[in-house]
This record gives sequence, structure tokens and C-alpha cells, in this order.
Amino acid sequence: MTVLPVTIWGEPVLHRRASEVEVFDDELRTLIADMFETNDAANGVGLAAPQVGVGKRIFVFKYANEDDAPDEGVLVNPVLTLSKIPGALPDPEEDVEGCLSFPGEHYPLQRAEWARVQGFDGHGNPVDFVATGWFARVMQHEFDHLDGKLYVNRLVDRYAKKAMKQAKKNGWGVPGLTWMPGVDPDPFGH
Repeated sequence: MTVLPVTIWGEPVLHRRASEVEVFDDELRTLIADMFETNDAANGVGLAAPQVGVGKRIFVFKYANEDDAPDEGVLVNPVLTLSKIPGALPDPEEDVEGCLSFPGEHYPLQRAEWARVQGFDGHGNPVDFVATGWFARVMQHEFDHLDGKLYVNRLVDRYAKKAMKQAKKNGWGVPGLTWMPGVDPDPFGH
């Protein structure tokens, strides 16, 4: 298994819809294993293939939950069915997200409290479970990556402006920027 570099906001693969996986083979399972290794090295709760430069509809997760779902898994070609997203402003203490591709930053975002997650594992076997609370947030966050969205694209105006100001300050928004989990300092201080 190999730790892969994580792409940073501005890399084109992060900003376009990923393509469906059509072949479930050893190459796919190697990518999945590398994604798990990268997610672990980055102390992440999830990692989508576009975050490692691969425009495929795959994400891995590692999040202890009480939803009768695995604490660690992979979703290939996932589909999410969501409860309604509350219309209230996000709580700046309770609803804060971060992203390995927008490293070191945190902003509040309102998400659905419930998600039905369907897709396939790395062998093409069906996966179907319900996620609630923060686990549902993780599923939505990773799924968004597959549609070319980062959580900062969903922020309300005042937080979106702060995020874009920080991105400019960090020199992001251009292709070719990455960071290497386990080599570069952990941007989230784990």
C-alpha cells in the first residue's frame, strides 16, 4: 500500500464530476487500499478518489458510528438519499467541517441529519446502510467530492468569503498543489 499526495483546492479533478467505476478489478482494489492508507496517514475520517487525483466515483471512510454500519468502508458509485437540510444557519461551534483538500481550515456548514447510503464495495458487492448525525455529515462531505464540490462551495456567504480569502492567502486555487500525509506537517494538528 502507498500513501498518495492529497490534492488542494484549485486542482481541476476536485472541481468536476467524477466518472462511474465500470470495472471492479485488482487495479481498483489497489487504489482503494492506497486510499485507506492515505486516509489513515492524514488522520482523516474520509477520502474521495478526486482528492488523490483520480476522477472516479469512490470514497473511503473511517468513522466510529452507532448506525449499524461498518466503522470503516468503501463506497464505489454511491447514491445518497438525504433528509431535509435544516434552513437554520449553521452553528459555528457544532456544525464545523474541515477538508483534507482545504487543509487546516474549518468552517460551519448545515447538513442533513440522515442519509441512506447505497453503492458497491471494491468487489462489486452491494452496500446499503443508513448514517445519522456526524456520520451522515461524513457521507455527504465525501459524496460531494464525487460531484466536483468541496464543502466550502456550500458555505453561507459570510463563511464563503472567509474561506476564499484564506484560500487566496494560502496561494490555493491553481493546479498542481498537493500535500503529503505522513511527510508534511499535519494541517489539522493531529
